[in-house]
Amino acid sequence: MSESFDNEELMPTTTAGYKPGEKKTIQELTALDAEDESLRKWKENLGLGKAPVSATDDPRKVIVLQLALEVEGRPDVVLDLSTPDAITKAKNEVITIKEGIEYRLKVKFRVQHEVISGLKFLQVVKRKGITVDKTEEMIGSYGPSTEVYEKKFLAEQAPSGLLTRGRYNAKSKFIDDDKLTHMEWAWSFEIKKEWDN
Repeated sequence: MSESFDNEELMPTTTAGYKPGEKKTIQELTALDAEDESLRKWKENLGLGKAPVSATDDPRKVIVLQLALEVEGRPDVVLDLSTPDAITKAKNEVITIKEGIEYRLKVKFRVQHEVISGLKFLQVVKRKGITVDKTEEMIGSYGPSTEVYEKKFLAEQAPSGLLTRGRYNAKSKFIDDDKLTHMEWAWSFEIKKEWDN
């Protein structure tokens, strides 16, 4: 990959005056204001208070399993990100996108060990050294679970025309309210007149 990405390009925007809450353990959150109905419902949505999630030796808190391109009437184009080897392989693969089609990005991920607040997906796309797109999507807050979460983003339209065809390089990142980067990876796609298959 020949593109260089500046760390500043992959920083989330900040809201003036917003300060993330103090980090608390699952036990502290579970015991917090037990009589507060709205807080009880919020904790239920995060999966707190259910049976404990089985422990794992994997130290990661957010495990991104895949990034997929969803196009109506076609099987998803999937970029496997579930293991370090898969991430390395993804860096060298080039996904084909047919020009002008409507598509939607979606990610599948798991959360383990602790509650993650304000998880965001950031992405910068470059072509020939020029930034052509920047995405910042709020994913949300999640409690640890064996469940696989899926987040679908808004539909977009791929560019079309002779000048837009070619290779694009992207760098994507999962980051939370505490500015902790959970995963960062590079990948590429090519806009073509037709699908490869």
